[in-house]
Amino acid sequence: MAAAASLLSPFPSSSPSPPPPRQSSLTLVRAPSSIRNSISSRLLFPPKRPQSTLKSSPISFLFSNNHCPSIISSSSFQKLIPDKLRSSFFSSVAESLFVLLASLTLSFSIFISDVGPANAFVVTTPRKLQSDELSTIRLFQENTPSVVYITNLAVRQDAFTLDVLEVPQGSGSGFVWDKDGHIVTNYHVIRGASDLRVTLADQSVCEAKVVGFDRDKDVAVLRIDAPKDKLRPIPVGISADLLVGQKVYAIGNPFGLDHTLTTGVISGLRREISSAATGRPIQDVIQTDAAINPGNSGGPLLDSSGSLIGVNTAIYSPSGASSGVGFSIPVDTVSGIVEQLVKFGRVTRPILGIKFAPDQSVEQLGLSGVLVLDAPANGPAGKAGLQPTKRDAYGRLILGDIITSVNGKKVTNGSDLYRILDQCKVGDTVTVEVLRGDHKEKFPVVLEPMPGES
Repeated sequence: MAAAASLLSPFPSSSPSPPPPRQSSLTLVRAPSSIRNSISSRLLFPPKRPQSTLKSSPISFLFSNNHCPSIISSSSFQKLIPDKLRSSFFSSVAESLFVLLASLTLSFSIFISDVGPANAFVVTTPRKLQSDELSTIRLFQENTPSVVYITNLAVRQDAFTLDVLEVPQGSGSGFVWDKDGHIVTNYHVIRGASDLRVTLADQSVCEAKVVGFDRDKDVAVLRIDAPKDKLRPIPVGISADLLVGQKVYAIGNPFGLDHTLTTGVISGLRREISSAATGRPIQDVIQTDAAINPGNSGGPLLDSSGSLIGVNTAIYSPSGASSGVGFSIPVDTVSGIVEQLVKFGRVTRPILGIKFAPDQSVEQLGLSGVLVLDAPANGPAGKAGLQPTKRDAYGRLILGDIITSVNGKKVTNGSDLYRILDQCKVGDTVTVEVLRGDHKEKFPVVLEPMPGES
């Protein structure tokens, strides 16, 4: 400590006279004893201050550090006092030198002490997010583990080596339905696949088997063998009480990108689209402006509470990319289909057992309704007595019955007929009104399931 004091003091305290002056612009001389005693008494015995003032004084805080003991003695300051200065001016100069030496001492003590890494002094300001941003982030984090990536593999034979290879022919999204490993997606995502692979949120890949599908509603159910702790079923909501304008969120894997979130609002309700596989209409479809691109098919559409309200299935775009008009199958329709597929492996839907002409052909004839082209004798309509379109002995075309209403509900095209049948069940008896020639007739028809679904 004495060594430190000797380094900080301009002249050693043990020397009776100062050493030869150094090359400096400041020359310090020894003050008279009377002035030394006066200044040293001020330094050693400063005026008393209130306790609160002493605690807040920066000098008292600096010298409270263990690394900074009071090593500056009164004798050292006595040698720093210039001669022939007035008492007030000398007092201010002495105090300034005292603060300077205190700062140097503190800097030296911090330099030689272990203060830890420099980043301990860096304070980062936390990121400020709005409440709606926090809710969106929470929704994405909570529902992402329920969304999966589906790869559709098809068998192809190499033209040169004739080797049989499995190559990806499509991809899409899906979501976990239950803890038994059932995955819900669109039928067009798995159509024509020889093998299916499901990638979970933790990037683990599982082989998938097809449980069943419904071509008419573009819904399919797969099953994977995965540990239950990796399966997080998505919360299922309802779609009957949806309103135009409420916020919706779509999670999927567009263009093969991992777990992408897009937001928007419900821009329309009770829309109708056609199934890509059968052309059969899908009613009560949800329209949204949330971006839905190739790869989003089969992914969930969520409301602001994170509940499933629809399955993303199609977009309206000539280019194939999102144009702000996307469609989702309502969850109320999907739930009933999934329950049947999981339980029976198929969907039992009633049919009339007829083949009908395209709507354009009927319009060209100036008629309104569904023209029956064929009605097999062993089908429901054939058993009831409906007549198909045929040719006479001279090759002239004889139009068959034209269905104009079912159960009193007007039928103007094939979509109307499908819409009415979707509200019926297998075994129901419906009254079919037809136009035969120039008069109308009514026939009771017992609805039957599709062949092979009995």
